[in-house]
Amino acid sequence: MVPGLEVKFAGGAPVLSEGQVIEGYASLFGLTDQGGDAVMPGAFAASLARLAAKRDKVRMLWQHDPTRPIGVWDEIREDEQGLWVKGRLLPEVAQAREAAALIQAGAIDGLSIGYRTIRAERDQKGRRILTEVELWEVSLVTFPMLPEAKVGRKDADDLREVAALFRQAACALRGE
Repeated sequence: MVPGLEVKFAGGAPVLSEGQVIEGYASLFGLTDQGGDAVMPGAFAASLARLAAKRDKVRMLWQHDPTRPIGVWDEIREDEQGLWVKGRLLPEVAQAREAAALIQAGAIDGLSIGYRTIRAERDQKGRRILTEVELWEVSLVTFPMLPEAKVGRKDADDLREVAALFRQAACALRGE
């Protein structure tokens, strides 16, 4: 079961309980996505502040489809790791119930951001470094552009810790 998501089944169909919460990192700072973009710390701050001032919200969509909202994001914030989101799948929405079943089964776990670039530059490796974006939506997706962006990922440190262990092991094997 995915942490942060409680799904019950009644008569073979998923029924979202009061605990229909999903959470995870929709973006992780400094990691390059499959399109060659890397989001930097602070990139979302101005957009989130503008939305809060207007009492508006980032939308929760299914597969980036604006005609298929499936829930609401109750919390979105930048922390030292990236853009953390926490929200609820709405039990009244059929696609949300399907999404819950797919998450429960492990068939889907990706998160992906929809945004407009405000400020970016190219680094020496050719990556596009995003320093300010206007965040529109965070979607549940099958294939996220940033593979590390997942539902249930409460702490991205586990990826960095595993990478550090591999580096240490490689150094030890080389006798460094």
